[in-house]
Amino acid sequence: MLLYLAEYLSQFNSGFNVFQYLTLRTILGVLTALIISFVVGPAMIRRLAFYQIGQTIRSDGPESHLTKAGTPTMGGALLLVAVSVSTLLWSDLGSRYVWVVITVTLMFGIIGFVDDYKKLVLNDPRGLAPRYKYLWQSVIGLSVAVFLYLSSSSAAETQLIIPFVKSIVIDMGPWFVVFTYFVIVGSSNAVNLTDGLDGLAIMPAVLVAGALAIFAYASGHAQIATYLLIPQLPGVGEVAVFCGAITGAGLGFLWFNAYPAQVFMGDVGALALGAALGVVAVIVRQELVLLIMGGVFVMETVSVMLQVLSFKMTGRRIFRMAPLHHHFELKGWPEPRVIVRFWIVTVILVLVGLASLKIR
Repeated sequence: MLLYLAEYLSQFNSGFNVFQYLTLRTILGVLTALIISFVVGPAMIRRLAFYQIGQTIRSDGPESHLTKAGTPTMGGALLLVAVSVSTLLWSDLGSRYVWVVITVTLMFGIIGFVDDYKKLVLNDPRGLAPRYKYLWQSVIGLSVAVFLYLSSSSAAETQLIIPFVKSIVIDMGPWFVVFTYFVIVGSSNAVNLTDGLDGLAIMPAVLVAGALAIFAYASGHAQIATYLLIPQLPGVGEVAVFCGAITGAGLGFLWFNAYPAQVFMGDVGALALGAALGVVAVIVRQELVLLIMGGVFVMETVSVMLQVLSFKMTGRRIFRMAPLHHHFELKGWPEPRVIVRFWIVTVILVLVGLASLKIR
């Protein structure tokens, strides 16, 4: 939005041309989302506390979590506001990719909002029934996948890129739709499963979003993409502004979500954030790199799958409790230790993912 204003004002003062630089607008996206989080956050927390929209705690979970009962939840709405406003202000609204990522984020946020609202406001412990939650996730995921497939203008937009290998590129054809669906829906639920400790999910999401911003910028820049031997995708660079907004909003939210948390993001934030990372990875053609960089999300999800499978088949549990972060808590790790160590693992995995830009 402000890009168009800058273009108009550049007729009178050439200094406004500086806003044409994607790097500057990405930085401004980070700062704008961060400021919005800092300004809106305290008022939102007070409002959530006033209406007693607080967290309910599982009785079979770690005892240390019992003190968190009543902590304001649904704070993920703050993320949606900060990300959306910042992106709309600083990105090129003529890019279809910008509208795709914003739409996916908000739609998954609505699913999470309904789930949280039923649990916390209507006091329905079941929330949104899993079948309906998965149904709407599937409808949105498939719709976006079909749109991206039908609107693709080059083969590179639907090819599967293998990290660290430059000679293998897989043309997925219509299978792109199925693959994209699983990436978006899977990523959304993986982040949601990880969001169980103070700040545990938001910091890895910030780190992954920051790395995806680099991929988006490189893929959208003809010279850099050619040099790095990655797909050249015109217009994808604008997604970097969106990733920057996630980074800024996430850091702002972490200010209030850090241990001991003043607010939790709830499904409204976790489902939206995961879907956002998934759709960005699809757009920049780095789904397998997302799998690497989001290794913490993957481990948490796999731990739940293995736990359920083992219990159904053998009647025994592999972990003391799933998702994985609860297993370490029950082994005696203090919550802050679990959180920081998972952050450290994410930093390492993000660096490995970024290395795939050069090691090919």
